Amino acid sequence: MNVHFIAIGGSAMHNLALALHNKGYQVTGSDDAIFEPSKSRLAAKGLLPETFGWFPEKIASNLDAIVLGMHAKADNPELLKAQELGLKIYSYPEFLFEQSKHKTRVVIGGSHGKTTITSMILHVMHYHDRDVDYMVGAQLEGFDVMVKLTEHNDFIVLEGDEYLSSPIDRRPKFHLYKPNIALLSGIAWDHINVFPTYENYVEQFSLFVDSIVVGGSISYNTEDAEVTRVVEASENTIRKIGYHTPEYTVEDGETFLETPEGALPIEIFGKHNLNNLAGAKWICQHMGIDEDDFYEAITTFKGASKRLEKIAESKTSVAYKDFAHSPSKVIATTQAVKEQYNNRKLVACLELHTYSSLNADFLKEYKGALDAADVAVVFYSPDALEMKQLEAISHQQIADAFKREDLIIYTNPEDFKNYLLSQNLENTALLLMSSGNYGGLDFNAIKELIK
Repeated sequence: MNVHFIAIGGSAMHNLALALHNKGYQVTGSDDAIFEPSKSRLAAKGLLPETFGWFPEKIASNLDAIVLGMHAKADNPELLKAQELGLKIYSYPEFLFEQSKHKTRVVIGGSHGKTTITSMILHVMHYHDRDVDYMVGAQLEGFDVMVKLTEHNDFIVLEGDEYLSSPIDRRPKFHLYKPNIALLSGIAWDHINVFPTYENYVEQFSLFVDSIVVGGSISYNTEDAEVTRVVEASENTIRKIGYHTPEYTVEDGETFLETPEGALPIEIFGKHNLNNLAGAKWICQHMGIDEDDFYEAITTFKGASKRLEKIAESKTSVAYKDFAHSPSKVIATTQAVKEQYNNRKLVACLELHTYSSLNADFLKEYKGALDAADVAVVFYSPDALEMKQLEAISHQQIADAFKREDLIIYTNPEDFKNYLLSQNLENTALLLMSSGNYGGLDFNAIKELIK
C-alpha cells in the first residue's frame, strides 16, 4: 500500500508514518519544517523528505491513501492536487480507525490523565508480554515507537484526543474511533479556540460516550461530577462502570497503594495519578489482566514522558517538570507534589503558553490553581501572544485571575532564568509546569542547582 503524509513532521503524524513503514507500507511525505526528534527518527528510516515544502508533483494516482495532518492548511497545494485526482484522503484518526476496524478498540478519553492512563495500560501489557497495537501521546520507557499497528493483534489501545481531526474535518478525533471499551477520566474546559463555550466542549464528551459500540463498556471517574452526569445521561446500550481513587498513604516521600494483599510501594504519586491508576486497572481487567497481575506490573511504572518527570534529586531537594498547562492539570499536579513532599517548601512555576491559557477571557479559570504552592511563579512571553494573534495581557490581569497576592510574574525569559538560578533550593521541591520551554530555559542548569 502506498501512503503519502501531508505534514509528516508532527509528533503524531511521524509516529504513524513510522508504524506504517514498520508494517511494510510504502511511505512518503512532505512538510514545510520538521524539528527534532521527528527529523532524526524519520531520517533513520529513510522517510525524511529531501526538501522541505509542498510539492503537488508528489501526488499521483498510484497513491492508495493520503493522510492529512493538522499542520497543513485547507489550501495546501498537495491537498488540492489530491482532491483534484479524487484520491482517498484520511485524517489521522480516520486512518487509525481504518487500520483497527477489525480489532477490539480501547479508547481512553478525558480532558486530563489520558496519556498517563494509556501509558499505564501499555506498561502492564508489556510487563506481562501481551502484545497489543496502540497509539499514545508520549514516549514510553521500553517502547521504540508511539504508534504500533499489526495485522495480528486483537486489541488496539488509543489515546482519545478531543481536538480536531484535520483542516478539512472539524470533528474531534475521539469521535471517529468507535470504541468497544472506553474510559472517561475527567472533563475540564479546554481548547477554547475550537470550543468557545463550556457547554459546547462538554457536548463532545457526550458524543464520545454515544459513539461506543452497542454492548461495549465505559469505565468512568465517579469523582468528576460532569463525567458522571454525561455518562449516566447517555442512553447508549453499554455497560457503565464507575471507579474512584483507591486508598493510599504517603510516608517520607514514598507513596503506598492499599491493596487486598497490603500496602504496595509505587513510583508514581498524587491523588490524580492514583485515580488514573484505578481507571487503568479496570481497563486492564477488561483486557484479560487479573488484579494481582496488574498490581505486580504497576509497581514498576515510573510515569509517562513529561508527566511529573523527575529531572534532579538530592538528599534535601527535588525538581520535576510537567506538561501541565490547563487549570485542572495545574491544580492536580501542584497538590500532588505538595502532598508527596509536605515537609519541604514547594516552588511551583507555570508557563502560560497555550492559546487558552493566554486568552484574557479564559484566565479566570486559573483562580486558586497554584494555592498549594508555598512560592508561586507565572511566566508568559509577549511573543507567544503575538504569534497566537491574541490581545496583550497585563501583570494585573494575571494577578487578578490567580487570586494570589504574593504571585511572582515574569515576562522576560532571561529574568525568569536568573530568578530560578538565584534560588536556594535546600529543603525544596521545584515544580516546572509548561507545554513550552520558558523561552529557552536550559534544564541542565536547573539540575546543577539540585546537589
